Amino acid sequence: MIIRDAKYVGSFVKMSDCPPEQYPEYVFIGRSNVGKSSLINMLCNRKGLAKISVRPGKTQTINFYEIDQEWYLVDMPGYGYASVSQTQRAAWEKMTKSFLTKRQSLVLAFVLVDGNIPPQKIDLQFINQLAEWELPFCVVFTKTDRPGKMELQRNLAAFNKEIMKSWEELPRQFITSASKATGKEELLAFISELNDQFESSR
Repeated sequence: MIIRDAKYVGSFVKMSDCPPEQYPEYVFIGRSNVGKSSLINMLCNRKGLAKISVRPGKTQTINFYEIDQEWYLVDMPGYGYASVSQTQRAAWEKMTKSFLTKRQSLVLAFVLVDGNIPPQKIDLQFINQLAEWELPFCVVFTKTDRPGKMELQRNLAAFNKEIMKSWEELPRQFITSASKATGKEELLAFISELNDQFESSR
C-alpha cells in the first residue's frame, strides 16, 4: 500500500466528539517521546503532518488523520513520564481507556516501544492491560537505527523474554526507524490486509 493522501482531521478530548465511525481505525500509542509523530510522518510521507516535540507529553488529545479517504490513523497521548499534574494524567487515562474499549471501528492498537533502550516496566504493564481489555495489538519497535546491531538484538530479546513471562506466544512485531523508513512497507501492507478484512466483515 502507498499512501497518496493524508490529512489532519482534528484533535479531540472526548470520544463523543471524534469523527463518525465510518472507516477502520488504527491507534498509535506508547510512552511519551517514543517517536509516534516521527513514525506517522514517515508512513504518510509528510514531514509536518504530526507535530514533533522533544518535550514529553506533547500529545494531549486524540488526534485523527484521514488516510486516502479509507482509514484513520489515531495518535493517542503517550503514557509514562510526561510532566503533567496527577489530575491531567488521570484525565488522559480515563480518555484512553474509554476510546480503546468502546470505539467500535477501532481495529488494532500499535504499541510503540523504544528499541534503543532495555525493556521498560510501563510498556509491559500497558500491553497486559490491552490483553485485559481484549483489544488486538502489535508491538512496533522504534528508533532501531540508534543502537548497534548487537545492542538492538539484546534489547529486543530482553523485551520478548519479559513478555513471555505472561504470554504463551509473542505478539506480532515490527522493526522500524523513522529516519531510515525501516519497516514502512511491512506496516502498511499489514494495515492494508486488515482494511480488507474490515470491509469484508461489514
